[in-house]
Amino acid sequence: MYRDLRKSKWLLGMTLCAAMAAPVWAAPGHGAVSERHGRWPQATLQAEATQEVAQDTVRITMATEVTGADQAEVASRVNKALDAALKQAKDNKKVKVSSGNYRVWPMNDKDGRISNWRGRGELLLESKDFEAASALASALGSSLSIAHLNFFVSPQARAEQEAVLLEQAATAFRERAKATALAFDFADYKIKEVQVGGSGAVFYKESAPRMMAMAASDSAAPAAPLEAGTETITVTVQGSIFLLPANK
Repeated sequence: MYRDLRKSKWLLGMTLCAAMAAPVWAAPGHGAVSERHGRWPQATLQAEATQEVAQDTVRITMATEVTGADQAEVASRVNKALDAALKQAKDNKKVKVSSGNYRVWPMNDKDGRISNWRGRGELLLESKDFEAASALASALGSSLSIAHLNFFVSPQARAEQEAVLLEQAATAFRERAKATALAFDFADYKIKEVQVGGSGAVFYKESAPRMMAMAASDSAAPAAPLEAGTETITVTVQGSIFLLPANK
C-alpha cells in the first residue's frame, strides 16, 4: 500500500509538471501570438535627430546687496530697492518681470557672535526682445546691478523643433530597423517597443567681460548690446524589434 501511495504521488507530480510545461502557443488567441513572437530573434536599435537652434530668450538677474548692524534695517533697505525697481519696470510690456531669490542672514565674528547682517534680493527680467531687456536693465541700474545673464531657447520654440526632430528620428529608426533585418537575411521587422527622449546642450556666446561691464553700468550708461548663442536640441528614439523570416 505504501508503494502504491508513493506511485500515486509520483504520477500526480508528473501530471502537474506536464501541465506547467504546456506551450503557450498551443492556446488560441493572444497567447499564441505572444509565443510566436517570442521565437523570433530580436534586435535593439537607436536613432537620433539633432538640430542647432538659436537661443531666442534672455534672462537677466538684477540684484541688490545690503550690509548693516540691524536685521530689520537691512531687510527694509533690500525691500525698498526691489520696490523701486518693480514700480519702474511694471509698465514695460516687452519684458516679463518677476521676483527672484530673497535672503537676509547674520554674519558671525571669530567668537561666534553676530557682527552684522546681510541681505540680498533679486529681480528677474525675461524677454525675447534683447534690446528692450538690455534697456530696462540699464534703467534699473540706480537701484539694482546685473548679477547674472543667460540666454536659452524658449519652451515654445523647443517644442516646435522637437516635433520636427521626432519625425526625423522616427524615420531614421525605421530605416535602420529595415536595414538591420536585411543585413541578417530576414525579410522584414516588427516593432516590439520604443522609447523617445529629448535633450539640449547650451552653448553661450556671451563673454564674461561683457557681463562684468554690464554689471558695472549705471542708469546713465547706454544699454549694452546682447548677442545670443545656440543650443543643440536632440531627440532620440530607441527600442527593440522582432526580425521576421519570409514565411512569418
